[in-house]
Amino acid sequence: MSILKVCRLGHPVLRLQAQRLSKEGLASLAIQTLIDNMMQTMVEYSGVGLAAPQVHESLSIAVIESHGLRGEIPMTVLVNPDLTILDEELMEDWEGCLSVPDFRGRVPRHQKLRVDAWDRYGNKIQFVAEDFFARVVQHEFDHLMGRVYLDRMRDLSTLAHLAEFQRYWLPERKEGSTS
Repeated sequence: MSILKVCRLGHPVLRLQAQRLSKEGLASLAIQTLIDNMMQTMVEYSGVGLAAPQVHESLSIAVIESHGLRGEIPMTVLVNPDLTILDEELMEDWEGCLSVPDFRGRVPRHQKLRVDAWDRYGNKIQFVAEDFFARVVQHEFDHLMGRVYLDRMRDLSTLAHLAEFQRYWLPERKEGSTS
């Protein structure tokens, strides 16, 4: 396996709608290797999600995993995902992105949604994601649609460099947030 180069904001691949895969394409050695490499890359860079466009591949694949304070999410591979919103209420919370390094911003997201996708082997999967898991799924789905979290921010005044976020905003989160 290999660590892949993560493209940053400004690279045109981040603004393309990703191509959906066929089952034959998904089964190829090249795509299976890409998925393995995406998982390793996400872990290497301490991410909780990574979409194929972020590693210069305009394909509808995302990997997600979290073992942090915001929730346990097992390693999940989503191929050709579709989302159905189950709760119209939006909750605003902090997000960051490997393609927008060293920044954080508050982003409104739906709290509950249904995910229909394939797993890495082409098997249909369906599950309900809530709270932090729903936030991560929506963030990665946005990458597959050619969007980044900055596009969703209501107010860019919350955009903060990581060092300033940790100094001025993270203490607030520790004291007053459960997510």
